[in-house]
Amino acid sequence: MRRVVVTGIGVISAIGRNRDEFRCALREGRGGAGPISNIECADLRFQNGAEVREFNPCDHFGAKEADMIDRFAQFAVVSAREAVAQTGLEWTPELRETAAIVTGSCVGGQSAEDQGFQEVYKLGKPRVHPMTIPKTMANAGASAISLEFGITGPAFTISTACSSSAHAIGQAFSMVRSGMADIAITGGSEAPFSYGMLKAWEAMRVVSPTVCRPFSKDRNGMILGEGAAMLVIESLDHARARGASPIAEIAGFGMSSDAHHITQPSADGAAKAIRMALRDAGIAPEAIGYVNAHGTGTTVNDATETRALHLAFGDHAKRLAISSTKAMHGHTLGAAGAIECAAAILAITGGVLPPTINFNEPDPGCDLDYIPNQAREANIEYALSSSFAFGGLNAVLVLRRM
Repeated sequence: MRRVVVTGIGVISAIGRNRDEFRCALREGRGGAGPISNIECADLRFQNGAEVREFNPCDHFGAKEADMIDRFAQFAVVSAREAVAQTGLEWTPELRETAAIVTGSCVGGQSAEDQGFQEVYKLGKPRVHPMTIPKTMANAGASAISLEFGITGPAFTISTACSSSAHAIGQAFSMVRSGMADIAITGGSEAPFSYGMLKAWEAMRVVSPTVCRPFSKDRNGMILGEGAAMLVIESLDHARARGASPIAEIAGFGMSSDAHHITQPSADGAAKAIRMALRDAGIAPEAIGYVNAHGTGTTVNDATETRALHLAFGDHAKRLAISSTKAMHGHTLGAAGAIECAAAILAITGGVLPPTINFNEPDPGCDLDYIPNQAREANIEYALSSSFAFGGLNAVLVLRRM
């Protein structure tokens, strides 16, 4: 099987509208959450979100094009453009025919759908936007990327709740490793800030009314976020043949299903996915130095994830450096795996591990090293990026510094 490397990264998020801004914010421990501004939410029990602020679609698309694709798909294209630009790729006809696009999204074009419902049921309008269905579909991001670059190879979207883009990267990794594709654009995007979606999250009682404090004893929930991250991955031989400089290697991928509960996580299921990823990479648990944790900031999730790390790593768990970057960029649902994979790659290639911000006090049930509040310089070769979704669907990526 072929080695698979990352040659391009693109990010748009609440803490940076491009890769470099994102990297700087991670190192500075700068949070992106604040009062939700795009919609009226005075009657919600939470008021804060991690929005991509001052994003004007017309800065990136023509007016007609911007009107045809939802905000989440716009994010997908913007981050894909940045990732592709970094690679120095030349889009030959042959490459366009064989390249793959695999994206992840949890809720797709929720804003377009919610707007349509409001127009029909609240405002009594007889018609909705004629592109509501294409704007709503979860694969709109993958399709928009295909149109952007003229790619006619395999293109599809995976939707597995908060593991969507981690599963997408894992699938693209398998395709490139096996030889099905020489190159792939992969990642995820999400834009969940619509009134109906926020009311649905309010009903679940898992969103913090204040800030996200992963692994801290006084944590009280997640903060929702939006954004996208895309990676360009290719076989190492393909990258070398065209003179590209790989950024990092995707060394392994593991996934599992809890078969336990639709919303409550299982430490056993998460640990199984970690062990499978390590086995796929062919490395011992002791090789891992950093974990970008799922770390949502909810009481149950963080304690369960800590138990999973103990189960998967044994004594080595105490020596892991762990952080949840969700405290900065928010929980971006289907985009979380891709944004956090990008964060982990930037951490190990830059030698600076991002902190878990807003951390106040240790919790006896979360007894590991979560890099509280301040970034840390470290020389790390292997890292994990973990995603554990509602429905008990787990996806873990092993990343290696080149």
